[in-house]
Parts: sequence; C-alpha cells; structure tokens
Amino acid sequence: MLSSICMCRKGTVIKIAGAYVAWVMGSGFATGQEILQFFTSFGYDSLLLIGMNLIGFLLIGPMILESGFKNGELSHFQYFCGRYVGTFYDWFLPVSMFAGMVILISGSGATLQEYYGLNHYVGALIMAAAALVAYIAGFQRFVKVVSFIGPAIIAFTVFVGVVTLFRDWDGLALVNNFPDEMEAKQPVIFPWLSGLLYISYNLCGGSKYYTALGKSANTVKEAFWGAVIGTIALMAAILLMNCAMLTDIGQTAVQEVPTLYLTRKISYPLGAVFSIILIMGIFSSCSAMLWTVSEKFVEQGTTKSRIFAGCLCIAAFLLGLLPFAELVGKVYTVLGYAGLVFAACVIYKRIRTIIGRNVQ
Repeated sequence: MLSSICMCRKGTVIKIAGAYVAWVMGSGFATGQEILQFFTSFGYDSLLLIGMNLIGFLLIGPMILESGFKNGELSHFQYFCGRYVGTFYDWFLPVSMFAGMVILISGSGATLQEYYGLNHYVGALIMAAAALVAYIAGFQRFVKVVSFIGPAIIAFTVFVGVVTLFRDWDGLALVNNFPDEMEAKQPVIFPWLSGLLYISYNLCGGSKYYTALGKSANTVKEAFWGAVIGTIALMAAILLMNCAMLTDIGQTAVQEVPTLYLTRKISYPLGAVFSIILIMGIFSSCSAMLWTVSEKFVEQGTTKSRIFAGCLCIAAFLLGLLPFAELVGKVYTVLGYAGLVFAACVIYKRIRTIIGRNVQ
C-alpha cells in the first residue's frame, strides 16, 4: 500500500484528496446538520452507519475518479449505467445540483445570522456572489483554492470533536434520555436506509465533479489514492463530530448550526474563527455545484456561460431564503433515493470488470 502511494506525486494526491473532501464539506456537513440528521439522530446506531459509509465511499469514490481519468469527457453516467439510465442521470444531475446550491446558500445565511446577527438575506447574497466569482475564475483555479479548504475544515472539526469529547465524555451515557429530540431529526425511519442515502446522494451528486477531478490527476493511481485518503479523513471527521454532538444531544438536536454551538461552548472567539472556516466550506461546495450545473448547458469560459451562471445564482439566492434545516432534511433525502440506482450501477460495473479480467 505504502509503496503504491510512493509511486504517485504526493502533492497531487493530497490536492485531489483535499478537493475530494471539499465537495462534501458544504453547509450541511460543516454546520453539522447533515451529520445530525443522517447519523447522530439515530443515537448509538450512528457508529454503525459511519462504518457503512466508510465502506461505501471506499468502494464507489475511487471508481468514479478513476473513470474520470480514463474516460475524460465521456458521460460517466452512461459509462456506469448504460444509455437509457445514464441519460436520465445526465439530466437529473443539474436539477439535483441546483437544489444543493439552494441549501448551501440558505446555510450560509443561517450561519452568518446565528453567529454575527447578519440578516439572513445578506448572508445568502454574499455566498451567491462568491460562487459566481469562483465560477468566472475557472475550474482549475477553483480546485487549487478548495483543495486547502477541505483539510482545514477537517482539522478544525477534529479539534472541536476531540476537545468536546474530552470535556463532556460522560454525556455519551445519556444519549437515550432524549428520544423525542432525536426522532424529530431523523430523515427516514430506518437507520440503515439513512446510511445508504448519505452515500448515494453525496457520490451521485458529486459524480460529475469527481470525474473532472479524476481527469486532473497525472496517473490513475493518483486519482485512486486521492479518493481513498480523502474518504478516510472525511469519515474520521464525521465520527468525531458525531460523538461530540451525542455528548449533548438534547441541545445539539435543536440547533440550526450544531457545530457552532459546540465550538462556542469551548470558546466564543474560537467560534468566530470556525464560522469563517465554515463559510469557506459552504463556498467550496456551492461553487462546485454551480460549475456542474452550468457545464451541462453552456460552453465554459464564454460570455453566455457567465450570464447563465449569474441567472442560476439569482434563482438559488431567492429559493435559499427558505428555512435551512428543513431544506437539508427534505431535499437531501430525495436526492439520496435518486442516487441509489447510480451507486448500484457503479458497484456492478466494477464487479463485471474484475470478473472479465479473471476470465481473461
């Protein structure tokens, strides 16, 4: 394993891993709402769900990046799912990404309002404008920026998680005392289904971005190890933040931005720093989604593409004025269901490839 990594350019692997993680580090993750709803709300079962996601991300993520390196501009959906199902996903993806943009912009408004008292409309407008500027700058420049944001959020999340667990470890014994608060946050009835939906909506929704990321690698091994290292770092951060929220589930379950609540318990100035990092995480995912949607309809780098992206940002800003927590629970759940077939297709494709090699 180590020798395989050593054969790659370590700087490129780390850059890909950081950009890989940055996709997931949107408003839902960075604010804690995603982790709270899809994992923490199920109490102790959340630990099993994180293990399920580790396996799922390790199985599917590297495959998508490898396909981007090998197939370039070819439709990754049709490559994995065939002509008809792949065509459906080709058109479904921009719709789902636009919905994701709405959530991200709403999340930025909720974060700035909760910590700084800034009007929700103003915070949402700032994020929409920042995403548009990143789009105009171009994809490669964007990757260079967000490759640093993902690791920064993970490092801060790990710090907050470790400190919270060290201080409030005894709270883990009281998790079952708050069944109503947890149940109110659960997006679905069954824990295992929640775990599957988290895998599918992240990897299906980010698949276009991931294939472009894989294409930016110098070798297929760089794409593979970037996805593997990114997945391990991501799941470690989820595990720590999940356990940290469980220590005070009675309070974290009713917060719009649970991570800020936990950070403020440690230090108010520290919360201010984290709020900035959190906004950067939202920016990374929002910009990636804007690129994904625009790339489907217009040629990149043209005046037409900039106008189109501007219209998308305006529409997402207007819809992003809706309640943040409610958007996370409903929209991400629907996207998760839609992505289940794609996840199954990716695994099936890999199994057929392995069998074909063994036969030969």
